[in-house]
This record gives sequence, structure tokens and C-alpha cells, in this order.
Amino acid sequence: MSGRAILVLNAGSSSIKFQLYDEAGGALTRRFKGRLEGIGTARPRLLAWAAGDVALEDRALDPARTADGEAAQAALGGWIADHMGGPPDAVGHRVVHGGGRFTGPALVDDTVLAELTALVPLAPLHQPHNLAPIRSIRARRPDLPQVACFDTAFHATLPELARRFAIPERLHAEGVRRYGFHGLSYEYISSRLPELAPEIAGGRVVVLHLGSGASACAMRAGRSVESTMGFTALDGLPMGTRPGLLDAGVVLYLAQQGRGAAEIEHILYHESGLRGLSGLSGDVRDLLASDAPAARLALDYFAYRTAQSIAALASALGGLDGLVFTAGVGENAAPVRAMIAERCAWLGIRLDPAANAAHAPRIHAPGSLPVHIIPTNEERMVARHVLDMLGAAP
Repeated sequence: MSGRAILVLNAGSSSIKFQLYDEAGGALTRRFKGRLEGIGTARPRLLAWAAGDVALEDRALDPARTADGEAAQAALGGWIADHMGGPPDAVGHRVVHGGGRFTGPALVDDTVLAELTALVPLAPLHQPHNLAPIRSIRARRPDLPQVACFDTAFHATLPELARRFAIPERLHAEGVRRYGFHGLSYEYISSRLPELAPEIAGGRVVVLHLGSGASACAMRAGRSVESTMGFTALDGLPMGTRPGLLDAGVVLYLAQQGRGAAEIEHILYHESGLRGLSGLSGDVRDLLASDAPAARLALDYFAYRTAQSIAALASALGGLDGLVFTAGVGENAAPVRAMIAERCAWLGIRLDPAANAAHAPRIHAPGSLPVHIIPTNEERMVARHVLDMLGAAP
């Protein structure tokens, strides 16, 4: 079969990203992409671009039509249907947590959906929103193939030592272990390294996925061997509103002071990270534009912890052959890249200021370890997996 239309949905708590691909002979061509942002706010907006990044849509939506995820999906589904000219042949979804069972993409049925729902406590900020459009589409079109693709799957190659916490074996057997996240992004970067950075593709590489959610992955020959994220998406690097590395005793302290699980969850997922440090915003763009000392503190902390993690991942790899920046902050925030690289000078990393300011594909100075910027594309990675599941070559 050929000429199929593959719709990819990446649903979050306040936005839904989407891309539509046409497939012919196993090759993917993007027809359009976009996002519905501001779900549940007073200013929701729909933005879309046709092939070649030509503006297709940019308009405000009625907040009543996007009051929650279900309503937003209905509004977006209508727009997509109008612009597709017919239903898709399959839908692919980014799902944050696949637990220990789903180490590759899965064709969704009732059993799979139930198992993924059981993982909601491990990713409460993401999993419910990832699963909502699957349920919505399944209710309307139970015959339409839907493929779930997991952020944890790429890290199934983690060695045993990297998977473990120093806790009783019975808890490990229950699934309390390190999973790693942002795997679709890392998998995409891994697939691009041979073409865009062939000198390091087969070596020891640290990839920094820096966005509102942030993590780092150690790759050897394109395979994950260590990650800064662990059991949940709270661990590792500081993020927009999540703390990253945190003494577990802090959680015990909060509980002992009478704060319930829901309040603690809200603090850790929504009030911490760069927002908590700065008291201003969890958005790096806002912090870079601010003269407030607390904004600088938040950025310095982000660079400090990221540099520490690069060193730790280099240790896990037994050395370092190259560094890759990706995702929103990694691809676009030159000052943040410079702050991180400055703290890694002892590792042999130095940036070319002009190349860094221009967001060039290669931003290292002469004599430095290679440092690349590679834009990520989780949606294209999902589309490839959908084709695999449908029996087409990627």
C-alpha cells in the first residue's frame, strides 16, 4: 500500500502539536504542521504552516471551545478534517510513559489503553493528556489504526546499573526503576547523527534536550546508556517548572509538615524549577530579557546543573567525543548554550561566539570537541514508527 496519510498528535496539558504526513513508497512528506496553544486559558490560539513553513493559520479561538483538553481536541479535529480533505489512514501519538513493558511502539487496543492508563501515576503531568486524544478518536473511529510511541522506549538499552535505584529488590520488581524520557527526541537525533555529525555518530555523545522539560542522554554509537531522568519526568536537570535533582528527604519533609500528596505534586510539577528560583517565569526567554537578579540566578543554576550532568554522563561513557544541543532552549538560546559550554571548558569544549549567535549547525571553536545544534522532530519520529507498524519501510 502507498499514498497514505499519517496524522501525528503530541498532546500536552496546555497545547496540542500536530503534523500531517503523506507517505508514498515509504517516504514521508509533511503536508502541514501546527499547534493549538493556550488550552484552558483566556487566549487560546491556533497556528499552522503548510509545506515549506508557509503560514496557513494564525488566529485566536473562542476560549469556550478550548476550555479543556477534550473540547480543544474537538475544535482542532474539525480544523484538521477540513484541511485534510479526508480521514487519515492512521494516527500516531507521543505517549510519555511506556513502563517496563512497552519498549517499542504499540498498536492501541483496549488492553493497551488500560495498561497505559495504569501508568498515569508515573507521569501525572503528561500521560492523561497523551491518552485523551487516543480515547476520543477511538470512541469515534474504533476502526482507525492508532499507534502509541513512547518517550521511555529509546532508553530500554540502559544497562542494569543505570536502571537501578539503591532500594529494596521488591520495589524494583514492582517497577520502581529508572526509565528515562524524551526518548522520541533522542531517537530522532540518533537517526540524524550519521548524516549531520558523522565524525561523532559512532562515538560517545551527550545530547541535551533543553526545553520547558529538560534532560540529557549519554549515547554510545547512537544507543542510550544513561539519562538524567529516572522514574518520573521530575528528575535530573532543572526545568521550567520542575526542580530536577532533589533530595528525596525534601518530599518527606513536605509530607511531615502536613502537605498532602496533591499539594506536593503541584509544588514539584508547577511551582519549582526556573519559575521557583526566579519567582518570575519558567520561560527562558523571559529570564533572558529580565534584569532581575533572581532571573540571573535561575539561568546560572540551569547552566550549573546542566554542566554537572554533562560531566556525569561523560563519566558513564568513559569519555566524550561530542555534544549536541536540541529542543526549544537548546536550539534557540545562544546565551544559555554559552553559559553551559563555559562551565565545560575543562572537558575541551569551547564555542565559536559568532557561530553560536547565528545558531549554526556546528558551533564549536577550532580545537574544541565537536558541538552541534540539531533541531529535533518528535512528530516525524512518531510517523516513522507508524509506518513500521503498518508494514511500510521507514
